[in-house]
Amino acid sequence: MLGLSYWVVPIFSSVVWIAMLVTMLVYWAATGKPHYSTMNPGQTIPYISDIGADYLKAMFIAMSAVTVVTFDCAFIFERWLRHTNKLHPNTSNWQKLYSVCATIAAIIGAAGLILLTIFDCKNYGTLHNIFLGVFIIGYIVSAIFICWEYQRLGIHYREHSILRISFWIKLFFIITEVCLAIAFGVCSKQGVWNVAAVLEWTISYIYCFYVASFFIDFLPATRSKHHQSKQTEMQMLEEGGPVRAPDGAADSQQYYRGNSQMAVPQSNGYTNGYTNGSGYTNNLTDGYVSHTANGYPKPAEDPTLPSRNF
Repeated sequence: MLGLSYWVVPIFSSVVWIAMLVTMLVYWAATGKPHYSTMNPGQTIPYISDIGADYLKAMFIAMSAVTVVTFDCAFIFERWLRHTNKLHPNTSNWQKLYSVCATIAAIIGAAGLILLTIFDCKNYGTLHNIFLGVFIIGYIVSAIFICWEYQRLGIHYREHSILRISFWIKLFFIITEVCLAIAFGVCSKQGVWNVAAVLEWTISYIYCFYVASFFIDFLPATRSKHHQSKQTEMQMLEEGGPVRAPDGAADSQQYYRGNSQMAVPQSNGYTNGYTNGSGYTNNLTDGYVSHTANGYPKPAEDPTLPSRNF
């Protein structure tokens, strides 16, 4: 699978989820903001489940299932990419355990969402509430474990800021969603239905952005092939290996690191008292010696010796 496909998965999942939420709100408003039979007296803002238990139940089930299944695939891909070193590999078995626990909790949360859409609040009130709790708790626990994993990864890979960014996003999700979930439960128990409904919609939208944020985790995998090619090229240069010219020309001495054009030893074939700059002499001296590395002689510094060249 191409690197592009990895980060598309959480983006696609979040788009499906937010499209479902917007469609449900638009439908409710377009039909005159009806008071559904599952709504409490005095409640003017419906829960998501109130709309989902009516004419949009089929869409509610289908789009919720697509969202959580594709999101769970993101957890599985992340685990596989770390195992194959295409993402920063885990440095301990504990980190692998955190990742596995996060994946299992996400699957449980996904099952909770699918089941709560099937067992709607109109006909299966108790089961619906149970599965709602499974959905919320499952993904919060999943976020805790994956946040824990990224916190440990960030310690071992301090040079990679993307791990810290991902950690703080997940930590924000945990704190925010836990606070909102507690407030939602309190408002529901106290009979403050409209506030509870607003909190439920808010939790759902934040969940959407949490899902979308997973694309950050796959960015190193999308660039790994390019970075590997670039690293290989730089390594060849540092080791003095040949790098072919863009036009496919044959290797030349000028393409070797550390060698100049005059690096190949040459002799001038004449015995004129000069050295040829290659480290070899022509077996004759005339008062001059070479003190340079470029193949040209330099006059001797001692002025007392008479010149023999006229």
